[in-house]
Amino acid sequence: MTPQRSTANATTAARRPARVAFVGAGPGDASLMTVASVELLARADAVITDQLTNEEIVASMTGEDVEIVDASHGEHGQQLTHASRAKLVVKTAKAHKGGLVVRLMDGDPATFNGLAEEAAALAKADIDFDVVPGVSAVSAVPSYAGVPLTNRSTGALHVVSVSGSKRPDLSASVRDDVTLVLLGLPEHLVPAFADLLANGRDGDTPVALTQGGTTTSQVTHGTTLAEAADAVVGLEVPTLAIVGPTVAMRSTLSWFETKPLYGWNVLIPRTKDQAGPMTKQLLGHGATSEVVPTISVEPPRTPQAVERAVRGLVTGRYQWIGFTSVNAVKAIREKFEEFGLDARAFSGLKIAAVGGVTADALREWGIEPDLVPTGEMSARGLLEEWPPYDEVLDPIDRVFLPRADIATDTLVAGLQEMGWQVDDVTAYRTVRATPPPAPTRDAIKQGAFDAVVFTSSSTVRNLVGIAGKPHPSTVIACIGPATVKTAEEAGLRVDVMAPEATGASLVEALAEHGRKLVTAAIEAGEEPQRPSARRKKAATRRTKAKG
Repeated sequence: MTPQRSTANATTAARRPARVAFVGAGPGDASLMTVASVELLARADAVITDQLTNEEIVASMTGEDVEIVDASHGEHGQQLTHASRAKLVVKTAKAHKGGLVVRLMDGDPATFNGLAEEAAALAKADIDFDVVPGVSAVSAVPSYAGVPLTNRSTGALHVVSVSGSKRPDLSASVRDDVTLVLLGLPEHLVPAFADLLANGRDGDTPVALTQGGTTTSQVTHGTTLAEAADAVVGLEVPTLAIVGPTVAMRSTLSWFETKPLYGWNVLIPRTKDQAGPMTKQLLGHGATSEVVPTISVEPPRTPQAVERAVRGLVTGRYQWIGFTSVNAVKAIREKFEEFGLDARAFSGLKIAAVGGVTADALREWGIEPDLVPTGEMSARGLLEEWPPYDEVLDPIDRVFLPRADIATDTLVAGLQEMGWQVDDVTAYRTVRATPPPAPTRDAIKQGAFDAVVFTSSSTVRNLVGIAGKPHPSTVIACIGPATVKTAEEAGLRVDVMAPEATGASLVEALAEHGRKLVTAAIEAGEEPQRPSARRKKAATRRTKAKG
């Protein structure tokens, strides 16, 4: 009887409308999304988005077959009412019987969102739902603006939405010890400021106006209540206003908009797989980044040599195998899978990796390298720590180096001098990638990027070849002396060189350069600006002078 009952229950569940999960998307910064929200998005059959939903975030966190339903506007572009959204949620749940629908809401579902109306509509339709709280803009945006909502002198915190049809009563928010957070469109904030002044709030009360909160486009304007109506003109949504004495602490506590690369747009000439760690590191310093692949990795034209070498690994031909790039690890791993081999074939071999990133790629394969340079992570650094061949201790004198077709001979020559026999085998080819789209090429040549980070000489040559030279105003950062030399030969002015030959060191060096630019601007009595903004300002001055 039990199996029949289970089958009946499963059939009933499949006939019921989808379960709906109300999920808070947070205020804009994707890293503020909760673990639960990310897990639900990954399992969703449909996602119903809000007005400010980041489409790229949704695309990266959902499956390929997910249905995306826009709940911000109707078919004719009109903004949907709460009632219309509620009907849309019910309709979507019924269309995905037995599945999961994620209703993704800006900020926190229960804070100035349509949770009450939409959840009530689901309850009325007998549709199951869950609620996953999110980080609210009410608290997150002030924190990212460097404004604590309370301190020891704060008597109350008031949060008021001014975007509704009914004008709110702000008479209870005029005491000096009250912090007031106003949510709404810029045009709705103006009468709210007037009401506060009319009800007796001091015109000298500090006010912070923040747009684009928690994203790298965030901008905070400091003003006073008496001047706030003028300051809000020209601001775009979303805008949040903080009124109260704690706003004055922003000059000391601002931490987000003062990051060394805040607002910078950095070009990374690498593949997306390789650029991931640098992208995250740049974001931590306040910068956005755009990846432009400069090379394409392809199999060797004649695979027989690498296939013989892989067979040699199994038969005991080699004492060492040296990996000089992540691409080399990937190429050998793919060849192993083709032959039905796994990491056990490395048993008895000594394994070298040129640097930390390559070592991590080996560890992902379940292989712990025996040798990783502790100093310079390059062929030269690898040679400095590679042991010479010893006729007594080393039973085999041969090394397998799976490399690119354009690899230099430095490592091969150095190993041979130490007594090793080297099989230098082309495991993959690197060819120049196709040029990026025209807007990207124009942005590179016209100075829209604040910096370019070059991680090898080939990235310099290939970027210049497929997209042209970066504008002279663009900060050029290179990973080491060889890359610097190539960049200078290409006519570029190099501003930054990493002290260590790693992507992490390169980003940190760029961040330090950003700090120095900010310090220099402040000492000169100027407002710090990112390189692309300075270029635009200089171009405007030249245009006015000609006029």
